[in-house]
Formats: sequence, C-alpha cells, structure tokens
Amino acid sequence: MAVRDEIVWRSALVYFVIVFVALAVIVRILFLQYLQRGKWVEMSEKYVYKTAEMPANRGDILAYDGRLLASSVPYYSVYMDTRSSGMTAETWSNGITGLSEGLSRLIGVRSAAGWRSMITEARRKGDRYLIIQRKVDYATLKKIKELPIFREGQFKGGLVVQAESKRVLPNSGLAARTVGYLSLDEEGTRVGLEGSFDKELAGRDGVVVKQRLTGGDWIPVEGSESVDVRDGNDIVTTIDIDLQDVASSALENQLRKHNADHGCAVVMEVATGDIKAISNLEKASDGVYRETYNYAIAESTEPGSTFKLPSLMAAIEDGVLDTGDIVDTGNGTVKFYNKVIRDTKEEGYGKLTVKQVFEKSSNVGTSRLIYEHYKDHPKDFVNRLYAMRLNQKLDLQIKGEGEPLIRYPGDKYWSGLSLPMMSHGYEVQLTPLQILTFYTAVANDGRMMRPRFVTGILRNGSVVKSFGTEVIINSIASRSTIRKAKKMMEGVVEHGTATNLKNDNYKIAGKTGTAQIAQDKRGYRQGQRMLYQASFVGYFPAENPLYSCIVVVNSPSNGVYYGNVVAGSVFKEISDKVYATNFFRDYKAERSKDELIAAPEAGNGNRSDINEVLSDLKVRYRRTSKEDWVATRENGDTIRLVGVDLKEGLVPDVRGMSLRDAIYLLENSGLRVRYSGKGRVLRQSPEHGARVYEGSIVSLDMNM
Repeated sequence: MAVRDEIVWRSALVYFVIVFVALAVIVRILFLQYLQRGKWVEMSEKYVYKTAEMPANRGDILAYDGRLLASSVPYYSVYMDTRSSGMTAETWSNGITGLSEGLSRLIGVRSAAGWRSMITEARRKGDRYLIIQRKVDYATLKKIKELPIFREGQFKGGLVVQAESKRVLPNSGLAARTVGYLSLDEEGTRVGLEGSFDKELAGRDGVVVKQRLTGGDWIPVEGSESVDVRDGNDIVTTIDIDLQDVASSALENQLRKHNADHGCAVVMEVATGDIKAISNLEKASDGVYRETYNYAIAESTEPGSTFKLPSLMAAIEDGVLDTGDIVDTGNGTVKFYNKVIRDTKEEGYGKLTVKQVFEKSSNVGTSRLIYEHYKDHPKDFVNRLYAMRLNQKLDLQIKGEGEPLIRYPGDKYWSGLSLPMMSHGYEVQLTPLQILTFYTAVANDGRMMRPRFVTGILRNGSVVKSFGTEVIINSIASRSTIRKAKKMMEGVVEHGTATNLKNDNYKIAGKTGTAQIAQDKRGYRQGQRMLYQASFVGYFPAENPLYSCIVVVNSPSNGVYYGNVVAGSVFKEISDKVYATNFFRDYKAERSKDELIAAPEAGNGNRSDINEVLSDLKVRYRRTSKEDWVATRENGDTIRLVGVDLKEGLVPDVRGMSLRDAIYLLENSGLRVRYSGKGRVLRQSPEHGARVYEGSIVSLDMNM
C-alpha cells in the first residue's frame, strides 16, 4: 500500500502542476489578449512595420526648345555593415580578397591591400556603417554589387546602398549662374532659377509604409500613413543653347585677350523681352574664367557713355533741343566748379550737332547741353528720366536684381556737379540688364518689355502655368523722339565711335561706353592706375530690330579699354553668328537670287486658297508639292508652290501666312496664339522647329 500511495501522490502532484501551468498560461493569454492588447499591437507594428520618406524627383530646367539646362541624375552612396548578422565567417574569409581587389579596380582611391586593411580593421571594431564611396553612378553600382561578399546582398553581405540625387548641368557652365543652384547649408542659399522656382521644381516628398519579412528585407505595403510622392515640375526658359554658347565663347575669348577681371553679355529678343543668352564670367584665382556671380542682373555700376542716350532723349522729349542743334565743344575740355570734364580727342571736336555729340560720344558736348538747359530746373531732367522708368527695378523672375540709383535734386549727395556728371553716366548706377532693357525699348518703338527668363511650367509635358510677355510701359517717349534716337544710334556705327562694327550684310545700331570705375571712397584712381569698364549696347538689324545685346567688360588690363574694341567686338561676334543662322532672318530675307518669296497677296498658307488667288490674279504658277500647306516662291514670271515642313511635336513655320491660317496651324499643334499688327506674319516666337508644349504661347508680329 505504501508503494501504491506514493505512486498516487506523485501522479497527483504532477497532475496539479500541469493544471496550474495550463491555468497560468490561459490567464497570461487572456491578460495579453485583452488587458495589454494595445501595447503589444503598437510594439509589433514598430518592429514589423515602418514608414520611410520617398524623396520627389526634382524637375528639369529646359531651354526654349526643350533641351536640358539642368537635370537631376541618380547617384548612390555605398556603405558596408561589416558586422551584418547574416554574414558568415566563411563568406568573409573567402571573399575579402576579391572584394578588396574589385574595389581597388572600380573605385581606386587605394590599393587592394589598402582596401583589405581598412575593411578588416572596421570589422574588428564592429563598424556597422563603413563608407565605401559616395556619388557612385548606376553603372559602377551594378559592378560593385557583383563583387565577392557584396553579391550576397545586405543581410548576408553587408552591402548598404543609399540612393541620392545630384544636380547636373549637361551643357557644362553655360548660363550656370542664371540656372543657379540650391545649397543645403544652414543658410539655405538659393540662386538663379533653381532658387526662384524652387517650389515648382522641388515637388512633394512622399511617405511609404514598409513591412519586414523573414530574413530582414523590407517591402512596401499599402497603409493609411502612405503619401504619394509628387515629382517636381519642369520649367521652360527662354534660353537658346546655341546662342548661349556663342555669347559665352565670345565673351571668354575677349576677357582672356584683355586680361579682364570679369564681364557679362546678354542677348534679348526685342519684341518679347525674352532673354536668349546671358553669360557672366569672372577670373578665378587659378586664371580660369567661371560663372560665379550674375553681374548682368545684380551689379549696379556707373554706366558711363551708354547713359548719354536717355540724357539726350530726355532733352529732346522736353523740346529744349533737337538733333540738329549746335554746341561748341571747344578744345575738348569744360569746367564745372572744380571739376574738369574731357573728351577723348585731345584737341577737341569743335562745333558739333547734337547727333554728332552722340555719335562721337562727346562728354563735353553732352554735359554742356544738359547743364545749360536744366541748371535752373534740374527736377525736370530727373523727372523725365523717372518717366522713362530708369529709376525702377525690373521685377525679374530671378531674385537679386541690383538697385538702380538716379538721385533727385535736394537729396543728400546732390550738388552743382550732379547734372553734368549724370548727363554722361556718372553719379547714376544701373545694372547691365536695366540698361539693355531701355535700349531694347527704343528698338521696340518705345515699348518697354519686362525681361523674361521663363515662359512656362510643365507637368508631365503639359503646360500648367504660362508666363506671357509683359509691357512695363507702352512708350518711354514720343514716336518722334524714338525715331531720332534710332538715327543717332545708327550713326554711332556708320560714322561714329563704333565704325569697326560696320558691315555690308546688316546694320547695327548702338552706343559705346567707356567708364572709369570708382574705388569706393578712394575715387577713380588706384595708385597710378585707372580702372575702366568697357561696354557696348545696341540692336540688330537696325532697320528691323530682332535682337538687342549688351556686353560689359570690367577692368581690362592690357592697355586697351575702349568700348568699341573691348566690348564691341564681342557684340559683333554674337550678331554675326545670329545673322548666319536662319532664326535671325525673317521670311523676306530667306531668299536666294533665283528663289524669292512671291510678291502677290497669295503669300503662304493653304494650297487650295493660294491656287484660287493666283488663278484670279492670272499669275502663272507651278505646283511642286502635294502638301496642303505651301509657301510661294517667285521664279521668273512663274510662282512655285513648295510644301511647308510640318513635323509633329515641333512649332510650325507660319511666317508669310495670314493670321487665320497661322492660328489654325498653331492651335492644331496645341499652342495658344498672341499677335500684334495686321497683315501677314512677319516673325514668330518661339521660332519654328522648337519643341511643342501643349498650351504654350506663340507670339506673332504681323506686317502689312
């Protein structure tokens, strides 16, 4: 019985222990399931799910024809988790040699032995985030992933790859300062178009929910916290890459030739104010010229003789003088109070007309004319300059515009010298772009256009916002004054200070400028040396202005500093290149001796309409094309009809067409039309052949 009782007792004990444990487990399950459910659900989500930021792709900056000016290229930072839990000792020992040799071959930086030593030491220290290389391109990354150890992936091979984005300029440094950049430092510097249009380009980052799988990998899953990423929009600029290349090359060559400190060149479309090229170059410490500062937009300086145009226009507009009036410049010097103003010709020019004063850039003549007519009421002179908007910023699409300075009588620094000094470009300050905008207004028959850098914002190739042309003021002066100003500017090139720019192909109108550079409070001398700023501003062709341009060269130091030579030659190189290309000449100029655009009213347009017109006029014609849209060519006494080249996705050539036909073609290409004038299309912007962006605006200039 004793043995039996002991067996029963022990069995009962085991039974009660098992029951107790079962009850404890049940109680624990109920406790966790109901009382601590929230806590453990939260903890499980923390370790099984996570959210990660999905950076948006930054939008592209495009030239007017769709070519890239700036784009984001994916790059990668490669790290190594030398103590990855899935990496076996066998994987390490068998692969470290091959990995080291591969990294030496693909990345360089150090020898295979150097790589092995560095990685081994990092593994000994337990480094979980050893940087291998930053800014690795995708092709190199693919090869790195194939190396021993790394080919095992992140868990077993310790390979950690972090995607990044690098902003690149496909056209090297062309217009680099205008395109701009963003810095990620504490200041958050924003420069150029990148800065001004950061909101549109940046897009919106997204959030993705990821779930952890067995083995440690994470995959994206749907979740309430997910936010779709929205990539940045593209912006379309007015920049013409080909013209930009010409302007930059011409400017750099001249800066090198004259060992200048810095300079800028800007090309503007007269009718629209579009900036087709803008180059800013400064000599770095290594002697290389680079785009480091936007002098054209931001640097306000005393312009010198280029300011003589608004000075004389103010007097002509006020009716106090005319271009035929005579002024005696004497022996080339004139004294106002304690200041002697001199002309470049030592013996002086003697008696000159107002037109000749401008053409020869006589400081004496200009200062005498303005002082004599305004000394008793200087406010009239300054008010006229203000009426021409010379004292106001241009309100550009790019930040950082320099402040114009034109003092008013009674200001702190106004003196008896102010009038004669202001008349030839001193005691005033303007940026190159502000000066160019004024001269472009003269070329545009008085209408001042706001300079435009960006024409539209694109999303997935469609226009979401357009920036049309803007008129600052419909007329800076009367038609009569504008006409006289144009004649004076043409005279500068024909028989004035810029005859070196005269050519037989087309006429240039403009003004030279050679200004002494003030050294803060030290005056205009730096020891025995005088610093100069050479400039030329004008437009071409003079009889039908299409483009305007300003070139400013600061501190040429090889003994030559006159505007016609230093800056004018850059202007001429740019204008010659533009003339040699078909986007300069309108349809009337695009003709050869044996193939001329027809004179009849038929013009260019729909083939059936032109056939009817020519038949009614009893004009002989010959069809050489079956296209619906044709251009007329004169060949002796016979008109030839040739097809108009229409390519899908490109802006059609509507020059020579009626407004009705032009609008039909353009709107059927997904474009919107603005026009001025009557008759047939004389010129269009953008030019034919540019890439079509649906909803973009094409401006047409009509001509009777």
